[in-house]
Amino acid sequence: MENITGKYALVTGGGRGLGKATALALAAEGVNVAITGRNVDYLKATVEQIKTFGVKATYAVFDVGNLEEVNQAIETLTNSFGVFDILINNAGIAAFGAVNEMDPVLWAQIIQTNILGTYYVTKAVLPQLLNKNQGDIINVASTAGLNGAANTSAYSASKFAVIGFSDSLMREVRKNNIRVCTLMPSTIASDMSKELQLTDGNPDTVLQPEDFAELIIANLKLPRRAMLKSASLWSTNP
Repeated sequence: MENITGKYALVTGGGRGLGKATALALAAEGVNVAITGRNVDYLKATVEQIKTFGVKATYAVFDVGNLEEVNQAIETLTNSFGVFDILINNAGIAAFGAVNEMDPVLWAQIIQTNILGTYYVTKAVLPQLLNKNQGDIINVASTAGLNGAANTSAYSASKFAVIGFSDSLMREVRKNNIRVCTLMPSTIASDMSKELQLTDGNPDTVLQPEDFAELIIANLKLPRRAMLKSASLWSTNP
């Protein structure tokens, strides 16, 4: 298995939910972790938890959907924290409503954050991985990106796009020993899912953020000759 101890990871949307669980799981494996988000209080609290594992940790506040902010923040993080080995594009937003009813501004915001945000951060970090001729990129999509449903047009469209982007990127950078994986979880008891009332968060029946984090760690620890192209994570309880 791949030894990931001592590597440097960037987790977008790392202040809470799936991102926080992933950041803590990485730290438990000895990975130095930088997290991003827009709520400084969440980020500060999570960084303090990460540091309890004896690794380096830092945060940056920026909007992944703003190209100028992304480029500036990645440059600052790289200079002050280190060159990254692992990128986990987790930041995302969701809202639901009928096509004829949802505000076009909100529809566009979901696309801007979920797909353009993934693209912007990837484009900013990718040169570092190319220079090393090695690395891992994990893009968080959703089962909503596999099948549409009523009232999910914006969110599903954004996640379909993430899957397509990831597949294309994977085929571009395999030759550079860079593994690109797309993960498509079903409903997880994240802060966002509970706020949107998509789940009651019952740990006996609903996937937890820690379950998702375990999948990420297992993926990263695969031997370098192996690459998980994509995977869906579902609860055993329908």
